[in-house]
Amino acid sequence: MWRERKRLWCGLPWTFTVYSFDEERFFIDSGFLTKKQDEIRLYRMQDLSVTRTLLQRIFGLGTIHVSSTDKTKGNFDIINIRHVLDVKEALSKNIEAERVKKRVGVREYSMDDGEDDL
Repeated sequence: MWRERKRLWCGLPWTFTVYSFDEERFFIDSGFLTKKQDEIRLYRMQDLSVTRTLLQRIFGLGTIHVSSTDKTKGNFDIINIRHVLDVKEALSKNIEAERVKKRVGVREYSMDDGEDDL
C-alpha cells in the first residue's frame, strides 16, 4: 500500500531503513548486513503527530511520531519521509478502519485531582 526509504537530512534515500504499511500492519525494515524487520499492528497505534524542522521543510521531509501500545516497539518515529502529511492521513485512515474491523477502542483516562468516587 505504501513504502518509502528513510532519507538523510538532505532528502537523499541513502539509508538502510525502509518504512511500509498495508491494511493491517506497519513495517520497519532496517540493516545492511544484519536485516531486522519490526511489525506493528495498526490497531495498536493510538496517536500520530507530525514534526517538521526547518531543514526538513526545505527538503520536503517530515517525521511522524507514533504513540503505540505495541510491546516490543512502543512509541517510535517514522523519520525523514516525503509527503509526510499525506502519509499521516493515509495511515490514520487505515488505523481507524482496522480498529472498526477488529472492534478495538482506545481507552482514555482522565485524572480527577486524585479524588475517587466511591
